[in-house]
Amino acid sequence: MKNVKLSIIALLAMGSLGYAGGDIMPVTEFETEDITLSEEEIVEPVIEEEYVAPVVEAKPVPVPVPVKNIAANGFYAGLGISAAQYKTNCSSGCSKSGKDKTAGVMARVGYDFNQYIGLEARGIRTNWKSDGGKVKHAGIFVKPMLPVSDAVNVYGLVGVAKTTTDGHLQKTNAETLALGAGVEVDLSEDRAKEGRYNRAFDGKGDQEKGVGVFLDYERMAVKSGAPDLDAVSAGVTYDF
Repeated sequence: MKNVKLSIIALLAMGSLGYAGGDIMPVTEFETEDITLSEEEIVEPVIEEEYVAPVVEAKPVPVPVPVKNIAANGFYAGLGISAAQYKTNCSSGCSKSGKDKTAGVMARVGYDFNQYIGLEARGIRTNWKSDGGKVKHAGIFVKPMLPVSDAVNVYGLVGVAKTTTDGHLQKTNAETLALGAGVEVDLSEDRAKEGRYNRAFDGKGDQEKGVGVFLDYERMAVKSGAPDLDAVSAGVTYDF
């Protein structure tokens, strides 16, 4: 508690105030009086706090990645191995009838016009003999295709080919229809997210620039009375 002591002494000079007779009033002294203030009546000074603005960290602005043009065209080439089977078709039971199996190499080159149609030239030559047989085959094919996914493409082969056989079995020298079917699988990294293909259909079904593998079957000669000439080929392909 705080005590406030007030003392008041009044001195009045009667002469100076113009009292009659010039008498001076006696000095009157007042007793001091204690005044006590409660804590509720004491007002503390208000101190305003200085406003500090919150610090906002600036987020880094990502640098845009430039869009690259991925140059790709429809050309492709492949190299692989083939296993061929040659079975004669002698209706009269000729002396040179029988079946032969050989293996060798195959090559193919082609162009995809879009994701559904292409053109391919291919050749097969078996050099590893079994019972003395040898097969040579070359043809050009229309190649219908169906992309199953971004990495898988199934295709057919319809074309004309020249096929010859050599060995102790019945010889064949035919230029006739040939048919086939196969599948291609892309093994390269798909970069479509980092760039833009210069052809709309690239990036679908082993048709973008890069390495892939293929597996297909071909009936090398489709003709009445012709021997059964079948080949299964597998290899590596590259799309340019």
